[in-house]
Amino acid sequence: MASGFLFALCLALIARTECNVPRKGTDGNGRRYSRIQHGQCTYTFLLPEHDGNCREGATADQYNANALQRDAPQMDQDFPSQKIQRLEHVMENYTQWLQKLENYIVDNMKSEMVQMQQNAVQNQTATMLEIGTSLLSQTAEQTRKLTDVETQVLNQTSRLEIQLLENSLSTYKLEKQLIQQTHEIIKIHEKNSLLENKILEMEVRHKVELDTLKTEKETLQGLVSRQNYIIQELEKQLTKATTNNSILQKQQMELMDTVHNLVKLCSKEGVSIKNSKREEEKPFRDCADLYHAGFNKSGVYTIYINNVSEPKKVHCNMETVGGGWTVIQHRDDGTVDFQRSWKEYKTGFGSPSGEFWLGNEFIFAITSQRQYSLRIDLMDWEGNHAHSQYDRFHIGNEKQNYRLYLKGHSGTAGKQSSLILHGADFSTKDADNDNCMCKCALMLTGGLVVRCLWSF
Repeated sequence: MASGFLFALCLALIARTECNVPRKGTDGNGRRYSRIQHGQCTYTFLLPEHDGNCREGATADQYNANALQRDAPQMDQDFPSQKIQRLEHVMENYTQWLQKLENYIVDNMKSEMVQMQQNAVQNQTATMLEIGTSLLSQTAEQTRKLTDVETQVLNQTSRLEIQLLENSLSTYKLEKQLIQQTHEIIKIHEKNSLLENKILEMEVRHKVELDTLKTEKETLQGLVSRQNYIIQELEKQLTKATTNNSILQKQQMELMDTVHNLVKLCSKEGVSIKNSKREEEKPFRDCADLYHAGFNKSGVYTIYINNVSEPKKVHCNMETVGGGWTVIQHRDDGTVDFQRSWKEYKTGFGSPSGEFWLGNEFIFAITSQRQYSLRIDLMDWEGNHAHSQYDRFHIGNEKQNYRLYLKGHSGTAGKQSSLILHGADFSTKDADNDNCMCKCALMLTGGLVVRCLWSF
């Protein structure tokens, strides 16, 4: 019965060892071992030695219970398999020993030997259980440590994988940014090349235009020089004509003085002139009629303009260049605002005894009666004088925007200036009729708006 129990225990140990896939072998010292592979770790067990005597084998097994610790430095990789082989050999010895003991007991000492055999089996079983328990505890400890190490390795591996993924994502983003920047740089290069081509084309065009402008400039300079020469010749001729005209005016004044003297002599001698009327009651058309009628003092007079129902008070200049000038505008100290509307310039404003504008309708009516000359007298704040005179002068009606017509210039103020433009239409702040891109009425203000075109 005891031998059957011990044999079952040995079979259980062998079966447990085989579950771990043991390897058996012998080391260099001739010791048997058994090696078990568990995960990534290998466990080697040295089997106890025996000399063929069951009792001595059992004693040697008791003495070699800690053989693993004593011989640990000399273990090799085949320790578990050697130990298993030794255990198997021991089990075989135990089996033989039990068989002999059983025969001995049966033959010699049945009852006593049975008791002794049971005690021996119990002692051997306890020893084997202790050895198995220690081995199992060591195996469990090693397994736990290996599990901890494996867990740490897995954690570190997962961390490294996460870091690698993050690095891969950042690398992908950087590559994408680099690709985008490369595309932008390529686009910028293309734009720069297009701009360079356009700049080159513009430079070529500008060069051609500059050459053309230079040629035109030279041509215009030649024309201007020729025109200046012609103008100088014309001015010389006009100066001669003006001189002749002054001589004729002097002769006319002398004749007028002679006529006046004759009239005075006739009146003193009592000679009566038929159909005579008072000079003040004559229907004078302008200041020239008044001057010829003997009014030689500058001042305000009443004239009767053709096609105008009511008489008009005007200022007459009877002293400048022979007298008889009908003043259409007078500006002196700035007391009158000349920033006026079209309607005000049409009817006139101001006082004939001070600053005033006669009115475009009256100027049109006066210049429609007969041929008139125009004289412009200018004086700056330093007392410098200049004048311009035109032999012929008249303006159009309101439908023609009071267009200015001039002919035959002479004087010291220059033939053409910003004050007068032949053929220009009249403009005010609320009626812009000039041909300029800018608006003279808003830019120059007041009377200068009119002067921008033709008023004086």
